[in-house]
Amino acid sequence: MIETARMYISDAEERDIPDIIELESHKDNRDFLWIGTKEEHRQEIKDPDHMLLIFREKGDNRIVGYALVRLNKKSEIFELRRIAISEKGKGYGKEAMKALLKEAFENMNINRFWLDVYPDNVIGIKLYESLGMHRDGILRQNYKAERGYLDQIIYSMLKSEYFSEG
Repeated sequence: MIETARMYISDAEERDIPDIIELESHKDNRDFLWIGTKEEHRQEIKDPDHMLLIFREKGDNRIVGYALVRLNKKSEIFELRRIAISEKGKGYGKEAMKALLKEAFENMNINRFWLDVYPDNVIGIKLYESLGMHRDGILRQNYKAERGYLDQIIYSMLKSEYFSEG
């Protein structure tokens, strides 16, 4: 379990899957996330190369977000596949991202933390850049969604960059 000032971040359990799907499906999130099925999320919970994490508010234990991580242990890579926050504009996203970066670099000995984001996810882009993540490039029209072909911007941070930011 990861503890932040306001949240507990822990492994999701099967009982959390409906809440995760609800977060993915919310109008403020659905254009920016792949929406998983119950079975896909069950497999992510079981898979040692994935971490399906749930963010709970300390005060009342309500779910305020979730993240899906894929680990490449051989190459020491932490891929943030999805992150969603239920209560926008309250700093939960930044708090969660800082905690995930800290966990990856300080506790898991990860060398590279990366994610992709659609160009119209301006809130996400602003957050990742505010954390000092490096914009690696754009995968042009890399994903076909209901709203058309979408570019994906790649952001990353290396262990050396994380520790030099201090």
